Amino acid sequence: MSGRALVRLAARAALSAVTTGSLIAIGAAPAASSVADRPPRVTKGPCQYTETPDDPAVRKVPLPPDPRRTPTRPVSAVLKTNHGDIGLALDPAKAPCTVQSFVHLIRHRFYDVTSCHRLTAYDRLKVLQCGDPSFTGEGGPGYRYKDELPTDLPPWPGDTTGVRKTYARGVLAMANAGPDTNGSQFFLVYGDSGLAPNYTIFGTVDAAGLAALDRIAAGGIQPAPDGPTPPVDGKPVLPADIQDARVRHR
Repeated sequence: MSGRALVRLAARAALSAVTTGSLIAIGAAPAASSVADRPPRVTKGPCQYTETPDDPAVRKVPLPPDPRRTPTRPVSAVLKTNHGDIGLALDPAKAPCTVQSFVHLIRHRFYDVTSCHRLTAYDRLKVLQCGDPSFTGEGGPGYRYKDELPTDLPPWPGDTTGVRKTYARGVLAMANAGPDTNGSQFFLVYGDSGLAPNYTIFGTVDAAGLAALDRIAAGGIQPAPDGPTPPVDGKPVLPADIQDARVRHR
């Protein structure tokens, strides 16, 4: 598995190839001249949420508020799905800008009536990827923000290079398309996974949520033409629909 196993494609990019968990995009469409002629808006604060005119929002949302002091008090959220509630404990102490954005998108109902578009079952990557209302893996909120990468993850067993770290079962992390390109897509780890530590961890999944993830994973992955048997990367056989997302308290 490559370090780009969880990349999010730029909006409206053409899909060139799908290899062992890697997605390669080419030929992003040019932005409209009225948007391209002005510099992107950037919030004034520690998070510096930055508008992405060449990657417009799938669902229109404003830039998140960027307080002078990012919040640090724990936050709870829930994804209400067709497989049951997935409870999330968010950790703004470790990833304040990520939690601020995630809560902002929940409150603007960005994740409501969406479907998790990707399930993986590699030996070193077992995740469900969600957060794109277009259901394609290409969509985002129309802005990006900086990474808040983990520095204390244990090494992946047997990795002699020292590059891979363990993203443990129950971790909630951001998908991205490279450094500092976080948007709306995230992944839920249902089995220990070995990745380069290039993905912001911003919370954990509760026991009921892990049971829901296990049911989705047990259903398998839709086969792709010329893909391996059984398939290890693609849309889940059992649709994983987020009916709505809510912040429990803050």
